[in-house]
Amino acid sequence: MTEPVTSTPPLRGPRFGSYAPDEVTWLLKDLSDVALEGDLHERERRIQSGMAHYAESLPIEYQPGREYQDLFRSTLRSSAQRLAEAVGVVAELILAERHSSPTLVSLARAGTPVGILIRRWMQTVHGIEPQHYTISIVRDRGIDTVALDHIARRHPAESVVFVDGWTGKGAIQRELTAALSEYAQLPGRPRLHDELAVLADPGSCTTLYGTRDDFLIASACLNSTVSGLVSRTVLNADHIGPGEFHGAKFYRNLAEFDVSGELLDAVSAEFPAVTERVGATLAVMTPQERTPTWSGWRSVERIQIDYGLSSINLVKPGVGETTRVLLRRVPWRVLVRDDDLPEHRHIRLLAAERGVPVEVSPDLAYSCVGLIKEDA
Repeated sequence: MTEPVTSTPPLRGPRFGSYAPDEVTWLLKDLSDVALEGDLHERERRIQSGMAHYAESLPIEYQPGREYQDLFRSTLRSSAQRLAEAVGVVAELILAERHSSPTLVSLARAGTPVGILIRRWMQTVHGIEPQHYTISIVRDRGIDTVALDHIARRHPAESVVFVDGWTGKGAIQRELTAALSEYAQLPGRPRLHDELAVLADPGSCTTLYGTRDDFLIASACLNSTVSGLVSRTVLNADHIGPGEFHGAKFYRNLAEFDVSGELLDAVSAEFPAVTERVGATLAVMTPQERTPTWSGWRSVERIQIDYGLSSINLVKPGVGETTRVLLRRVPWRVLVRDDDLPEHRHIRLLAAERGVPVEVSPDLAYSCVGLIKEDA
């Protein structure tokens, strides 16, 4: 592959993001000094009307109150061991079935802390230190091919493993499959394996998962303050030129609220305690039960019809996606399968703060679903 010209060098902490420089390399353009945030309702209106794409701007970072921050910490304490087990399972599957010395490529930004945790597991348990990158993928716009070129020039194609936090209905898995197929058609580009490795796969979209349970991954509870103080990614022609990585912002001003390292350390500290459980879980996982069924997508299609929504993209299934709706979109309502599940405490608190009704729907395929307000 010829070396294309790129004017955006890779980024590492502490210059960009709050993670240690060896934990992740951000293949992103630093847009920290660019005004990209706008009024939440106006942004939602423009996105839904087709006047703008969601990746062209950023929502204003919503910072929950003290009660919610305390709830995050208690959630992290109670779920750290379960998270550690899921990290161990997916990490071992990657090593056994994909590559003994993988190149981890997280999808920004939810994939980044998960990629770091998988790397820490491999480092702690196996003594290997995979290279870990974070790159951007944008629904309906594809993956950052400049970032893929950077990786493909430096690592064997067969070693590349894409990592995300969880699957919702499977939209990003579909986007990744389509994008990598297009990438392989470009002159001199390799074909990269398109299957995502995730902590939780409630949508049944992949074979590389820590669990299929729709459980709360603590990194979903907050925005940038649990993701290295980095925004979600931006693809805007006014700021991203040819040969440049997709962009993101580093919110240095939120440093006093940053719990990114706290999450990583809490989960990593549980690795020794779950090593045997990881082995036991792997021993009973069968090829048949790991085969993707895409049941989540079909469930979401039914919800879209039942609630008369114009787009499947207005239905966000799973704990993680529901939390995102409440944190950075204009929510319409929340559906929950159980009335008083402890894992939904943060969702009930956020919904109450934003005046969003919570409905009990016992037949949900997911533990909860967030619905975005139409024509906000």
